[in-house]
Amino acid sequence: MANYGLDMTITRQPLGFCYGDDVTGPMPEIRTLDQIRPSLRNPDCEGPEQVYAIAMDVARLADRPELEKRMLLFGVVTYAAGTLGDEPIRSQGHVHRISQHSGWSPPELYEIWQGKAIIYMQEYVDDDPGRCFAVLAGPGEKVLVPPGWGHATISASPNEPLTFGAWCDREYGFEYEAVRARKGLAWYPLVQGNHIVWQHNGHYRPGRLQMITPRGYPEFGITDAPVYQQFIDDPARFQFISRPDKVAELWNNFHP
Repeated sequence: MANYGLDMTITRQPLGFCYGDDVTGPMPEIRTLDQIRPSLRNPDCEGPEQVYAIAMDVARLADRPELEKRMLLFGVVTYAAGTLGDEPIRSQGHVHRISQHSGWSPPELYEIWQGKAIIYMQEYVDDDPGRCFAVLAGPGEKVLVPPGWGHATISASPNEPLTFGAWCDREYGFEYEAVRARKGLAWYPLVQGNHIVWQHNGHYRPGRLQMITPRGYPEFGITDAPVYQQFIDDPARFQFISRPDKVAELWNNFHP
């Protein structure tokens, strides 16, 4: 993973990470199948017992003071290969808890490192989910989820593991209750042969799902370089993650 600005390797048994000499991070948390069943279309499905490993607050030692000052945090996640019944491996759908220091539900910037991902997002977790997008992204591509949107990260290639990094608010928190109350997000991804197809969740009003590919985000100053390297080069670049209020006008009518 050194190509992505951090010296770390992925492990498969057990699922997780090994950090290089200049990188620190927590012991990865394992999300088991039993833990995420409430967010699945078929909670009784079969699949890998260890679904994914997540490590929040991974950083080079030299960067820690700057990250803490800017209320930023970098997380890394790796998924097992396989499926969850007829669904691909995926995270639990959630909304980010409002941060006390900003008063906003923070955005999140993803960068795919290995495999292919679908970053699914919807404007609201309510009867009407608003606009719904599924962004298909491969290695090196970035996807920005705006403040307050419900979202989930889905493996688009069930036969290979998925790994990604993400810039988050240091005061991060995941809220699952609203999503679980509706038995998931507004659209379920299903594996059909080598493809992902979509089924509407009847706990929401019918709507339209837009399948798109990643775009650049020049309005936020993001470049094609690895996102952790961009922080090393310019520590102020991702201040909009922890202080989305400072660029409030950019979130109006945001299009992923």
